[in-house]
Amino acid sequence: MKCAQKSFRLPSMGRGCHLVTSDIQKQIAPMLAGLECGMLNVFLQHTSASLTINENCDPDVRVDMETFLRRVVPEGHGSSMPWTHTAEGPDDMPAHVKSSMFGASLSIPITKGRLSLGTWQGIWLCEHRDHASSRSVVCTVMGA
Repeated sequence: MKCAQKSFRLPSMGRGCHLVTSDIQKQIAPMLAGLECGMLNVFLQHTSASLTINENCDPDVRVDMETFLRRVVPEGHGSSMPWTHTAEGPDDMPAHVKSSMFGASLSIPITKGRLSLGTWQGIWLCEHRDHASSRSVVCTVMGA
C-alpha cells in the first residue's frame, strides 16, 4: 500500500465556480504513477469556499450554479438578513453556509494511475467570497 500527500495553493480566482481538475492533476501526477487501484482525497483548508464534482464541459453550468447559490443563500447586512456573523463583510456568513452545502473535501477513485471521473465530470473550486485570496489544498493518495 502506497500513501502520499501534497499540499499546494490554488491562485485566487474570484467569486464563482471554477474548473480545477487539471490544476489538481498536475500537482498529483507523480503520486498517481504506478497505482493500479486507489483513492484520492482532496481537502480544501478553508471555510468560505468549497469543492464539488460537476459538469466539466459547458461553462454555463458554473454560471448557473453561482446564480442558484446567490438566490438560495442571500447576502447583505441589516434587519432583512438572517445573519448574526457580519464582522467580516456581507458575503462572509453566506460563504460559510455555501461551503457547508457543498463541503470541503472530495474522494475520487484512482484506476490504473488516473482519476476515475466520468466523461462529463470535473473538480470545481467554488469561491464564495468577492475578494478571496489563494486557497490551500491537501491531496492524499492511497493505493496499490
